[in-house]
Amino acid sequence: MASLGPQSPMNVEISDRWQRTLEAYCKNHNLRPEWNIVSDRRGGRTAWSATVVILGLPPKPEAFCARFWYDGNYLTNAKEDAAEVALGCLSSLPSNQKT
Repeated sequence: MASLGPQSPMNVEISDRWQRTLEAYCKNHNLRPEWNIVSDRRGGRTAWSATVVILGLPPKPEAFCARFWYDGNYLTNAKEDAAEVALGCLSSLPSNQKT
């Protein structure tokens, strides 16, 4: 059986699943996700994380942060983490708070 490399289409498809789901959710509810990458210098290394602000939520935009910090090679994981957190919170909102 052939192994999949890090750039194989299957891995790319899986690696941004939560981001694509969040973007589809936002599109269906007339919202817009805005991604932010943040860093924190820790000794000789830098840790990276992500936040996503959902624009269009009443009464104001809402920010959702990734739960973890990542090495710079894994920024997609940080965005996936933030997207998963956002979807978990957005799906529990009452329907009158979704535009």
